[in-house]
Amino acid sequence: MVPPLLNLTICPFRAMVTPAEGFVRVSAICIHFTPFTSIKTGKMAQKAIDMNRIRQVQQLRDDGVPIKEIARRTGISRKTVKKYLRKLEEVPGPQDSEAFTDKKLAPLVYNNDNTVVRNKRQEALLRHFEQAQGELNKTGVTKQLLWMEYHQDHPDGYQYSQYCYWFSKYLKDTDPAFHWEYTPGEFTQADYAGKKLSYLDKQTGDTISSEVFIAVLPFSGLLFCEAVPSQKTADFAHSINELVKYFGGVTKTILCDNFRTAVTRSDKYEPVFTELCYQLSDHYHTTFSATRPAEPKDKAMVENAVNIIYTQIYARLRKLTFHSLEDLNQQIRILLDALNQKAYKNNPESRRDIFIRSEQGTLKALPEEAYRLRKGKQVTVQQNYAIQLPDNKHYYTVPYQYVGCKVWVQFDNKTVEVYYQHERIAFHVRSSYEPLFNRIADHMPANHQHMVKMQGWTVEDLLQRAGRVGRYTRQAADRIIHSSIYPEQNFKACHAMILLQAKYNKERLEAACRRAGNVPRPTLKMIRNILEAGLDSQPLLFDEEPVRLPGHQNIRGAQNYQ
Repeated sequence: MVPPLLNLTICPFRAMVTPAEGFVRVSAICIHFTPFTSIKTGKMAQKAIDMNRIRQVQQLRDDGVPIKEIARRTGISRKTVKKYLRKLEEVPGPQDSEAFTDKKLAPLVYNNDNTVVRNKRQEALLRHFEQAQGELNKTGVTKQLLWMEYHQDHPDGYQYSQYCYWFSKYLKDTDPAFHWEYTPGEFTQADYAGKKLSYLDKQTGDTISSEVFIAVLPFSGLLFCEAVPSQKTADFAHSINELVKYFGGVTKTILCDNFRTAVTRSDKYEPVFTELCYQLSDHYHTTFSATRPAEPKDKAMVENAVNIIYTQIYARLRKLTFHSLEDLNQQIRILLDALNQKAYKNNPESRRDIFIRSEQGTLKALPEEAYRLRKGKQVTVQQNYAIQLPDNKHYYTVPYQYVGCKVWVQFDNKTVEVYYQHERIAFHVRSSYEPLFNRIADHMPANHQHMVKMQGWTVEDLLQRAGRVGRYTRQAADRIIHSSIYPEQNFKACHAMILLQAKYNKERLEAACRRAGNVPRPTLKMIRNILEAGLDSQPLLFDEEPVRLPGHQNIRGAQNYQ
C-alpha cells in the first residue's frame, strides 16, 4: 500500500534500494515516495550521492581506473558508477575540470531522469492552503472552520486530522523564524499569562482568580512572575515596581503587549500609551514600547517564558491550596528563584549567573522611592486662580497669572502637582487636615495678600510685632487696640502705626510712642503728627530718672504690712 498522501517519482530500475528512503521494487521500475511538503516546490526529495564522491568518481575516471576498482574504492555499486560516468561524459577533461564548478556539474548528475506526479486532491489542497494562510490570521478564524469550508468544496478531500497535520507542515515551511540578537540591559519583555492562578477565600469559601504578570530579560533569560488581582492601573503599577525591585535595576525599554492598561491606541508604528506609562517612564528613566498588533513574535522571549512558567511553576502549584494572594505570591517567589538558579541544558550557568556576569551592570539605577500611583487630569484654572480636584472637591491655588489657562494636574494622596506646557507651576502637600481652599501666599496678587493678612490678624500678633520695635510702641499699640469695645475695629489703625517704621525708623517710632505715653487713648493720627513735626526728637520733662531714697535700717518693707 502506498501512503495516502504521497508524491510519486518514477525513475529507472535501481539496484541499490534503501528501505529508510521508502523505495518499493516493482518489476523494472522503482517508485520513490516523498513527503507532501515537496509538492510546494515541485522538487523530488531524493537522497543524492554527495558531490565530493562524484568528484572522486570523476578523478578516478580521468586517472584511467577501471569501473570495478572505482566501485571498490568509493563504495558505490558498479551500476551506479556506470550511471554517473555516462552523465559525466559531458564534463571536460582533467585540464578544465577545475573550471567546471559544482554548480555547473550538479544539473548533469542530479534529477535528470525524475518526474514529479501530483494527483488532483493534492493540487486542490495546495491551492486551498495558499488562500487559507492569510485567513488564519483574521479574528475568530480557526483551522476547524477552514477545514469545514475546504470539505464543503471538496467532499472527497482529506479529513480533519490529516488536514491539520499538513497545514502545520505548510505553515512551518512558509513562515521561517528570525533569530534575534539581544543586547544586555536593552529590553524587558512583559505580558500577562493567558491562564490564571487562584486562591480560596477563607471567609466566603469562594475561589478567587488572579492574573499573572510575567517578564523576562531576553539577553540573560532572567524571569519574573507575580500574581495580581487584575490588570487594572493600580495592579500594573505595582507589578512594575516589584519587577524593577526584583531585577535590581531598569532596562532602557520595557516592551509590552497592547493591553488597555498600557496602550490607549494600538498602532504598528505610533502606539499611544496611557498616562500611567508616561509617569512610570519619567520616574524610572526608561521608555515603554508596544508590539505590533497581532504579532506575538515581536515578544517571542516572553511568550516562551509564559510556557516555562506554566511547566515550572503552574504545574507545581496545582495540588496546593492558598488562602490569600500573599501566600500564593510567596510560593511563586520560591519556585521562581529556584527556576532562575537552575542551570541551562548543556550549560553550567543559570539565568541568574548570566545576569550577574553580563547584564546586571548595564541596568539603570533605581530611584530612592518606588513609584506611587498618581492620577492625572486636565483642568482650567478658575477666576480665583485655583483648580479643583475631582476626588475630594478641594481647591488648590496656582500663580494668578495662569487664570483661564488649561493645566495638567497630577495628584495622589500625598501631593498635588500642576503643570503648564510641561513646566511645573504649583506644588501642594496634601493631608487629612487640609482646608477646603488650600492657598499659597506667593500665588496671590499683592492686594489679595494684604487682605489675607488682615483676616489673620489677632491682638497677640499685633502686640508681638509692636514689641519688636520697643516697649513704648507695644504700649501704644495696646492702648490703640483697646480704645473701643471691639478690638477688631482698631486692627487697621494699629497695623498702620507699626508700618510707620518703614517710612521713618524704629528709633523715631519708639520715641514718638514714648512722647504719647502719658495719653490714655493715643491715636494713629497723633503718632503720625509727632513724627511729621519732629517732636520725637524734643526732650521730655520726665526724661531724667527720679531720685531714689538711700537705704536705711529703719525703713520697713512690705512684709511688715501683711
